[in-house]
Amino acid sequence: MSNQPYGYDAHQQPQPAQPHWQGYDESQAAHAQQYAQQWEGQTWDTQVQPQAPVAANVTETAYLPPQADGYGGQAGQHGQYAAQVQPQPQPQAHPHPNPQVRSQADPVSQPEPGYGPPTLTGNARVTDAQRARAEGRSPIIEPGMQPALITAVLGLLLAGAAAIGEYALAVPLVILQAVTAAGWFRLNGMWPARQGIVLAFAGALAADVALFAAGREHAPAAILGTLGVWVLLGIVLGLRSHADPDERMYGLMATVASAALSIIAAGYLAAVADAVAVGGVAVAVAVLARALPLPTPVSVVVSPLAATGAGIAVGGATELGTSGALLGGAAALCALIGHRVASYDYPSRFVHFTAGVALPLTAAAPAVYLLGRALA
Repeated sequence: MSNQPYGYDAHQQPQPAQPHWQGYDESQAAHAQQYAQQWEGQTWDTQVQPQAPVAANVTETAYLPPQADGYGGQAGQHGQYAAQVQPQPQPQAHPHPNPQVRSQADPVSQPEPGYGPPTLTGNARVTDAQRARAEGRSPIIEPGMQPALITAVLGLLLAGAAAIGEYALAVPLVILQAVTAAGWFRLNGMWPARQGIVLAFAGALAADVALFAAGREHAPAAILGTLGVWVLLGIVLGLRSHADPDERMYGLMATVASAALSIIAAGYLAAVADAVAVGGVAVAVAVLARALPLPTPVSVVVSPLAATGAGIAVGGATELGTSGALLGGAAALCALIGHRVASYDYPSRFVHFTAGVALPLTAAAPAVYLLGRALA
């Protein structure tokens, strides 16, 4: 007689016996309970047996004949019905005699496809700057002639409005400050960044209002005071941001730099009118000369020379005289720096028509203000 409990199967999860309640009296229940309490082996009541693999097909309910319970009696005198699971034989894998057939049947054994030779064209995930470096070209693209024409027009508007008066000068100046605020954020890859652009542009407008209220003689205090307030305001707004620390710091630096550039552009409003005229024309000539289809070293030399000549011509028509050459040359050098910043690392077309237009004029504002006061 087997020592396994009733209904135990080595290849099948045991199922408890379902007694037929007809004719099952109290004496039989007490007899079964007595021997069940004296059982000392491991049964399915005290230990969970491992799950047997479920077969794909399950047979119909089959009749099981009465079985002995190990104590001289029949466990189910009237029979028992149970669902019997028929395990299906597992197919045996046989190695293929042909290696080609084996490699086709077993995809794990196939070697992984290797990388092809490097190409110069790259793929869709490679940026324009990376492709340019791989091909041996410079990753820097200059704004070109169209942004240079817009910069020249804006510089001439500044020069002409300065001859009319401060309020006339404020109109092209506000346009320059708005384009500067938007272009700096786009140059840093942050777009639309409406909150930062509005904050920087509001700082520029506040600097203009402070200059009108304080006058040109108090221009440094008005510009630096507005700049300090807006830097503090940008820090407070940055601390209230819920972005990641790195992203928060990046946005804070972009906001502070954009506000600083937009506020510094108010130097045209604080400068002497003759200096604004000379500086505006010099920047216009310098940017146009830089955009000519010449080799880069040649255009870099030609641009300040042409701006110096323009400074001499415009200075002769004003009270600056020949001192306009120095002012024109200094404004041209600052404009080239702003032009180079706007050309950084394959910027988009929108960057060329915002930062590429505004940064040459904005970068020249400190030189126009300082040299204008020194030479006037």
